[in-house]
Amino acid sequence: MRRFGLLAYASKPEAVRWATHVAARLLEERAAVYVDEALGASLPEATAAQCEVINWNEFEKFADTVITFGGDGTLLSAAKLLIGSDIPIMGVNVGRLGFLAEFSVDMLDDAIMDVLKGNYRIVDRTTLETTLNGKTHYALNEMLVERSGSGKMISIRAFVNEHHVADYRADGVILTTPTGSTAYSLAAGGPIIAPSAQALCLTPISPHTLTLRPLIIQDQSEVRFEFPVSDAQAQLVVDGQIIGTLTQGMSLTIRKSEHLVKLIKRADSTYYDLLREKLLWSADATRK
Repeated sequence: MRRFGLLAYASKPEAVRWATHVAARLLEERAAVYVDEALGASLPEATAAQCEVINWNEFEKFADTVITFGGDGTLLSAAKLLIGSDIPIMGVNVGRLGFLAEFSVDMLDDAIMDVLKGNYRIVDRTTLETTLNGKTHYALNEMLVERSGSGKMISIRAFVNEHHVADYRADGVILTTPTGSTAYSLAAGGPIIAPSAQALCLTPISPHTLTLRPLIIQDQSEVRFEFPVSDAQAQLVVDGQIIGTLTQGMSLTIRKSEHLVKLIKRADSTYYDLLREKLLWSADATRK
């Protein structure tokens, strides 16, 4: 890997700082570095002069690796940008938790050298797809239908492979991939799903009926949401971005996409190491 695209949360100074550091480090190793206009305008003049500034949607044409600087949101933006390509993404966390963007800045120099030497692993992650108003949308973490603006709960009728599952009266319903199981779904009471599991999960958000619990389904299943009642507006949210409004009589079908997102991981760590590190999995509260 010798052609690197760098994407940074340009309004966050720390993200720009570390993107600048990595750009200089890669240039020292004679790698080609591509940046978008926003990052290019923030780089020191000497560094920017050695990088190629391109439009953000052209990364797929030039880079064979993309490194993001920010948090999980920045990585999700890169995943959306690169959907359908085989370009792996390395996420550098300059924020707080950073579960997807797992590379911390204090290990960055070693991590960059590992990538240059091929000392890393690439994992494939499942994505979801749906079509709304004639446009197809993809999600690495989750798709959710939630109430829009109103304080009222919404009514959602859910089907899995044409089988009626439940009528949800809730603030919303999440359909999560294994990757997204540690995000919003987890906060709503959903389970953690290992990435190797061929599963999705339907997680209700604050359901009115206590018997409605998260439901694990096979990832080849097709999920359809219907909206039989119009007393409150609903909206579709894809990986944190509001996509559009859903009203009475509409139907939304979500399925596993044929596209995968490739993530760069440390060669010497596993998903369970990440759980222990980021979520304090199995931490002993009695130990000092």
